Amino acid sequence: MKPILAWACVAALAPALAAPAAAETLRLAGNFPVAHSSSVAMERFADRLAELTDGDLTVETFPAMQLGGAKENVDQVRSGVIFGTWIGSAYLSRTVPELEAVSLPFAYPDRETAFRVIDGPAGDVLNEKLAERGFVSLGWMELGSRNVTNSVRPIESVEDFEGLKIRLQPNETHLATFRAIGANPVSMGISEVYSALQQGVLDGQENPYSIIASRNFNEVQGHLSDSGHFFDYILLVANKRKFDRLSDEAQAALRTAAAEAVAWQRDTAADEDEASRQALIDAGMTFTPLSDETRAALRSRSQPVIGDLKERIGADLIDLVLKEAAAQ
Repeated sequence: MKPILAWACVAALAPALAAPAAAETLRLAGNFPVAHSSSVAMERFADRLAELTDGDLTVETFPAMQLGGAKENVDQVRSGVIFGTWIGSAYLSRTVPELEAVSLPFAYPDRETAFRVIDGPAGDVLNEKLAERGFVSLGWMELGSRNVTNSVRPIESVEDFEGLKIRLQPNETHLATFRAIGANPVSMGISEVYSALQQGVLDGQENPYSIIASRNFNEVQGHLSDSGHFFDYILLVANKRKFDRLSDEAQAALRTAAAEAVAWQRDTAADEDEASRQALIDAGMTFTPLSDETRAALRSRSQPVIGDLKERIGADLIDLVLKEAAAQ
């Protein structure tokens, strides 16, 4: 090749060689309503990531079960069909059973305790377990304290749970706890719950106030409690193979944007929780707070569940969670 021709070829290729990598769009799915704080947080996450990467890495979010329910979203992330999901931790517990260690009944007196546990050594262990199963944890948001509603009677004593058909998430510790307190728990996807309550297939369900309100369960339930039997987290997870293929800079930007979004959601969730409780009362639900005596009796009845869980997933992690929860 003549020198001038060779130089011309190199000059023609130079812009292509110098061009940055093509922009990439990551897809995230969730089953929370569009207005829920976690879904809003994911929009903030997307905006911040685009800003940090000058638009080279963007996020497209699909809240409100646009890409299927929680189980489908977990499967989609595991297979790599989508990059990630934000999801109640219970829906990952079938794949990572160790997550049940932070679902212990009546373990956290308040949200501050719950986040001290998950932000400490116990959370580090769980993030490692998630990685072993092909997930990268990008943060733990608040789903909140779970409270019982029903259409039969106010909950004032342990005996009031007897025989109630109550929907729960697919978490064996959750289900075992409600069996221990005398209820009849039913595992069911959230999309089916309203009609099951309406038709009398279920007597009740349990969720944080924000979910009870956003799902309009007050339309088919009359009684509301503050049982607070579990504190629940929302996990933001990504497919580990896809995450590991990103550059170090892109991974750092993802973690920074996620951390900021998670911090915002946690701050927002407390206000959302209180506002939702009041909205449910204003909508006509009868609110019956549990007495300290009833709460103590429920805690006592549910203690064997913790022993059974130690046998299933090992005592070390559970003892660590209980130790962190009891720390001052």
